[in-house]
Amino acid sequence: MRVLPEIVGRDEFAALIIRTDYDDETAWHAVAAELVQPWGENGEFEARVHLVDDPVWAEAAPDEVLAAVSRDENLSVVFVVDRVTVQSAQHALLALNMWGEEEDLDPMYYQELIDSPSPREFRTAPAAVHDVHANLSLANVDFEEFAEASSTDPEGVLRPL
Repeated sequence: MRVLPEIVGRDEFAALIIRTDYDDETAWHAVAAELVQPWGENGEFEARVHLVDDPVWAEAAPDEVLAAVSRDENLSVVFVVDRVTVQSAQHALLALNMWGEEEDLDPMYYQELIDSPSPREFRTAPAAVHDVHANLSLANVDFEEFAEASSTDPEGVLRPL
């Protein structure tokens, strides 16, 4: 596994978006434009994103992305613009769970959590990225709940409410 650069200068309130596909510049610009749109029920919130657009990340696998951003203690989710994102009509980003499985859980008390590990990823529409990021950052909603909601969509994509 290659070593990717550490992300620096990210505002903890900004959703981290990492581009890993460099085959379609037009699609990338469309995704980026969607991500900076105001969000919320009536568009009352300003979109805050930290876009990583550096070819060093080209074709990075989810495990490589997670390893590279794991030092950011304020990060609960990272969003990836990969080949699926740029090739799909809805530009669904890959949301990766930063908290993953807890390795130090005592099986005597946490057997249920150990037996059914948290989902690691799901797809989300750009318009839902900010809701996911905000709610996970505040621990209002668990990653599992968003993953489950995405699984109920016919295309497996979390869409804004």
